[in-house]
Amino acid sequence: MRVRYPDAERLDLVEDLHGHRVADPYRWLEDPDDPRTATWTAAQDALAADVLGALPLRPAFTARLEQLVHAGAVGVPVHRGGRAFSTRRDPGQEHAVLRVREPDGTVRVLVDPVAVDPSGTTTLDAWSPSWEGDRLAYQLSTGGDEESRLYVLDVATGERLDGPVDRCRYSPVAWLPGGEELFYVRRLAPDRVPAGEEQFHRRVWRHRVGADPDGDALVHGEGLDPTNYYGVRTSADGRWLVVSASAGTAPRDDVWLADLSGDGALREFQAGVDAQTAAWVARDGRLWLMSDRGTPRWRLAVADPADPATWAPEAWRDVVPESDDGVLSDVALVDGTDGSLQVLAVHSVDATDRLSVWAGDGSGRLAEVTALPPGSVSGVSAPPEGGTTAWVGYTDFATPPSVLRWEAARPTALAEDERAPVAGEVPDVTVVETHATSRDGTPVHLFVVSRAGEPDTPRPTVLYGYGGFDVSLTPAYSAQALAWVAAGGVWAVANLRGGSEHGEEWHRAGMRERKQNVFDDFAAAGEHLVAQGWTTHRQLAVMGGSNGGLLVGATLTQRPDLAAGVVCSAPLLDMVRYERFGLGRTWNDEYGTADDPVELGWLLGYSPYHGVRDGTAYPAVLFTTFESDTRVDPLHARKLAAALQAATSAEAPVVLRRETSVGHGARAVSRTVGLAADQLAFLAAATGLTAPGR
Repeated sequence: MRVRYPDAERLDLVEDLHGHRVADPYRWLEDPDDPRTATWTAAQDALAADVLGALPLRPAFTARLEQLVHAGAVGVPVHRGGRAFSTRRDPGQEHAVLRVREPDGTVRVLVDPVAVDPSGTTTLDAWSPSWEGDRLAYQLSTGGDEESRLYVLDVATGERLDGPVDRCRYSPVAWLPGGEELFYVRRLAPDRVPAGEEQFHRRVWRHRVGADPDGDALVHGEGLDPTNYYGVRTSADGRWLVVSASAGTAPRDDVWLADLSGDGALREFQAGVDAQTAAWVARDGRLWLMSDRGTPRWRLAVADPADPATWAPEAWRDVVPESDDGVLSDVALVDGTDGSLQVLAVHSVDATDRLSVWAGDGSGRLAEVTALPPGSVSGVSAPPEGGTTAWVGYTDFATPPSVLRWEAARPTALAEDERAPVAGEVPDVTVVETHATSRDGTPVHLFVVSRAGEPDTPRPTVLYGYGGFDVSLTPAYSAQALAWVAAGGVWAVANLRGGSEHGEEWHRAGMRERKQNVFDDFAAAGEHLVAQGWTTHRQLAVMGGSNGGLLVGATLTQRPDLAAGVVCSAPLLDMVRYERFGLGRTWNDEYGTADDPVELGWLLGYSPYHGVRDGTAYPAVLFTTFESDTRVDPLHARKLAAALQAATSAEAPVVLRRETSVGHGARAVSRTVGLAADQLAFLAAATGLTAPGR
């Protein structure tokens, strides 16, 4: 039976933009304070409650997810002054807590977000211990707004020494020795910036713990691009400061270096170059450079921070050269058993991570860590003062984030250091890697996850993708994927252009005027799953969030026949006006800007909101939005939901589900369960999945 949708006024609003006639009939839904928007939203809430509440598998998915979501998670430790700092979430905890392990092995909790806010709406955004390990800077935000507030505490006593310092969203922290001063990033006060630009205008500041932050010393950023994000790093001896800047999410950065033992002036290391370089001075006194400058799959090199003659790329000396097939993603400096400096390096090959050991003098690879199972390395760490031990964060499709330990005495081996607990039974899964062929002949890698022992017949399948911002989709524990697989379905993850799976060239092949490649890759992945017998079009669903919401939004408007169900979460959908809201202005290097006539043409070519066609049989669509989302405004989902509800000729429902007091990022575990259960139950109804799970 066809759903009766809430009434939505359709404006006769057509604008001439650079010669393009652009209709925007639901412009009024951009304003949450418009009485029409409030009435329409309330009616959508009622519709969502009715549709989602009647889904037959919702209780079963909720029960399964309660177990799987409450699997624990353990973070990679950061070592400072003999102490080890790390996060851990145990089954039953809403948020991970930040702990410290003392040299004698005792463990204490330093920051527990639920203790700070029993309602569960406060999240720990970032943290950084001082070089001596006696002080900790950490950042909290509330209600999903990601507006981080910076605090400092005494590690031994737990006493708060500083904070809150506001306007610290996305702020790195770099300590000076002694723990009395730090460098950080803070936005200018709202009354010092043009209206509408309050989320921009960051600066690098030098701060003394306990002092009024309004008196902090300005270090860098004045007169530069207002959308810049900044990075700051110091050397352990306090001599060197490295500052980096990137305009929004552009895949390029400028880098400056200052000798704080001299005049302290920042000197240009890299500027105006179409490349990314992470730079830091390590304990050996060398300037370490992890860069894609001329090497799109990245390399690790060294230079002399005190000698600008060595700063030119042709003078860099490679330690880990660019790989022919792997993308270098992380490194840790360790000591060999003979005292030599070595590098533990992470490379990704077809979205699966590998570990290897390299000589710190650049003489080549020493060993492959063959004990690493197929999966993902979330990070590698070692004490900055040196040592023969390193810690490796690890996860795969059935293993919650855990920590492994590497020892120089057994360089090819790994030992379990701390395993995340699991609340319930994790299904025994089979992972198959396969490749689809995109429209232009490009191979597209997929992971296909199913329950071991299931019959080799077409089954309801969820295809998940992202395809943007240099983000790689590698194997990772997902309660949602495991719940679907446990119910007899198939879960597939596509490694699309726009990500980092094959380096910066792969990223750029899916951005700006080449964004259509991403949608072609995703459609090819869906067709491949059907052709290989995993599923059928009537049993296929697609799912994505944020930039992945744009992905599935474009897919459902370009290929409404591809899938039977769609989950589109926190999506970006009106590509003509996306820069006007949230952080949209920082993404125009990824997508293009509507202010440019040529680039507007790119955007209109795939903008989901502008691609809706009346009388089309659209699949079942569930939009999920978060009212405190300060990155992607919920208006995108409101506008496309209204357009699809008016246009579709099918009986498949188009539903808008919204939440309050949560945002784009981290959330309490219990909120995750409710959202995931609704999404899976909706897709189960769309694809014919009927098993309650085992």
